[in-house]
Amino acid sequence: MKERKELKDLEKNTHNHTHNHSHSNTNFGIKVYIPAIVSFAMLFIGIAADYFNFVSFFKGWVRVIWYTIAYLPVGLPVVKEGWLSIKKGNYFTEFLLMSIATIGAFAIGEYPEGVAVMLFYAVGELFQSAAVTRAKSNIQALLDVRPKEALVFRDNEYVSVSPDDIKIGETIQVRSGEKVPVDGMLLSVKASLNTAAITGESKPDTIGVNDAVYAGSINLQDLIEIKATKEFKDSSIARILELVQNATDRKSKTELFIRKFAKVYTPIVVFLAIGLTFFPYFFTDNYVFKDWLYRALIFLVISCPCALVISIPLGYFGGLGAASKNGILFKGASFLDTMAKVNTLVMDKTGTITKGVFKIQEIHTLIMEEKEMMQYLLALEATSTHPIAQALLDYPLDETFKAVDTQEIAGKGLKGIVNNKKVLVGNAALLLDYKIDALTEIEDVVESSVLIAIDGQFAGYVIIADEIKEDAKETISEAYKVGVKDFYMFSGDRDSITKKVAKEINVLRAKGGLLPEQKLKEVEEIMTNPNAVVAFVGDGINDAPVLAVSDVGIAMGGLGSDVAIETADVIIQTDQPSKIVQAIKIGKSTRIIVWQNIALAFGVKLIVLLLGAGGLATMWAAVFADVGVALLAILNAVRLQRMKW
Repeated sequence: MKERKELKDLEKNTHNHTHNHSHSNTNFGIKVYIPAIVSFAMLFIGIAADYFNFVSFFKGWVRVIWYTIAYLPVGLPVVKEGWLSIKKGNYFTEFLLMSIATIGAFAIGEYPEGVAVMLFYAVGELFQSAAVTRAKSNIQALLDVRPKEALVFRDNEYVSVSPDDIKIGETIQVRSGEKVPVDGMLLSVKASLNTAAITGESKPDTIGVNDAVYAGSINLQDLIEIKATKEFKDSSIARILELVQNATDRKSKTELFIRKFAKVYTPIVVFLAIGLTFFPYFFTDNYVFKDWLYRALIFLVISCPCALVISIPLGYFGGLGAASKNGILFKGASFLDTMAKVNTLVMDKTGTITKGVFKIQEIHTLIMEEKEMMQYLLALEATSTHPIAQALLDYPLDETFKAVDTQEIAGKGLKGIVNNKKVLVGNAALLLDYKIDALTEIEDVVESSVLIAIDGQFAGYVIIADEIKEDAKETISEAYKVGVKDFYMFSGDRDSITKKVAKEINVLRAKGGLLPEQKLKEVEEIMTNPNAVVAFVGDGINDAPVLAVSDVGIAMGGLGSDVAIETADVIIQTDQPSKIVQAIKIGKSTRIIVWQNIALAFGVKLIVLLLGAGGLATMWAAVFADVGVALLAILNAVRLQRMKW
């Protein structure tokens, strides 16, 4: 906790300072630039008056007062921040360096340069804040996908309210196709919900009265009523937003190193500047205090670590913003770094590679035409509320048969009379109960299948399966290109189905029928390889243990469960597997940008430092070495949000 607090304090002192212009990240308007605009206008007029002499009285105290007023809008907040830092015991900050350098410039009569240094520093800080604000607003806009309203029963009628206003115990109506706004308990007799992301099961869930209903579930059938058991602030979307907005708590190793480096580097620079001012007195014959003080002030401005301290976090914010624009949420800069190193990809099947929705795949008939057989089959299925029945009922028919005397046989299927014929619909066990052998016909079928027998004769079967996502196969081929070498698929679904799906998308190593703890054991086995950097992709509560233990846990978050989303390090909001490859590309590009910024900052500073110590650099060169480099680094980081992935 102590380390976390220190990091937050350091973050506040070296990263989030915006000269008190920006009171919130969501309200960064033109007015924050007014102090800088005023200072720039006064500086421009002052320099023009100095060089063109169009105002005769612009000298002496008038000139001093003019430049002092020009300095105050941008300089006063920095001096104040430096003083507050000193009061807290944090003596060596960039605020102190900039204050000493600019006040020192005034002391030796270099008024325009003193104003210019502080002005450009202020502009750099404003650009930094704008870039951070943009990245965070992208994330917030992406997450604003919650239901805009909910129907709540109040004062003997249903009224539309914001999900934020729903109270525990209130009754909510959810219409067909709508997403459940908060966790609750079902009040209706039954409901059919798409809960694939919550449970990890590929079958839609049919629940009864008093059963739990989870936020993010989609109501598939009739209007239902639920009783709220949680407030919206405890929902998955609200928690994701909080996690992502606090992403800076999880900093990359590079960023942490630079911040620690700056804490040691800054006091060294201050003492070197003092030495540069006074030591030459003992070694030179023509010692001029003002000249060596000027060199020391230049040295201070050049040495200011803000270019490093600002540009590196901005590189990561650029990566976070670019990812958020593409529907990918990283919970911290550290995961951008790790994602760039991923060489092993482990995937869940249901809801990750497949859609988690049943569809008719094939229809096989033996004794009649397809449409006629489907009329018999659907006549019985129309009386069922089972999710498989709903998938079968999507089959288009111009006319339908009526079923009578229907009976549901638990775990096996349905029987009834259709057009005066005895019809059985269900699995092989149901048909065997009536001495009808269909096993030879379906022995090679690995997917779920619905069999039909008419008047004691096997009539055919329909294969029902979960659809593979359109971009799943492309994801594997593209992942090879970005450095992923090993692929695995683990699932709780049947082993035969898992291996069939894996083969279709060119994943060679697959295993099904795994419980959550077995999945965990398989991934831990892979991670015993010291060279493996493992990313696991899943979407359900059953995937949470593996998401937690892997190097990078990636949750399919469009409808992902609360637990999976909260446990994961990266969230794919669109549920597209191809976004995994995009995440790796963004991670790699972010690392390149960050190291470019480090090289740029150190390289330019070193050159100008040497020139400044030798008296060959002016305060304007110092401004470029510090603020100019910071601005170039910011522009370099902003490139990330404009790249196409």
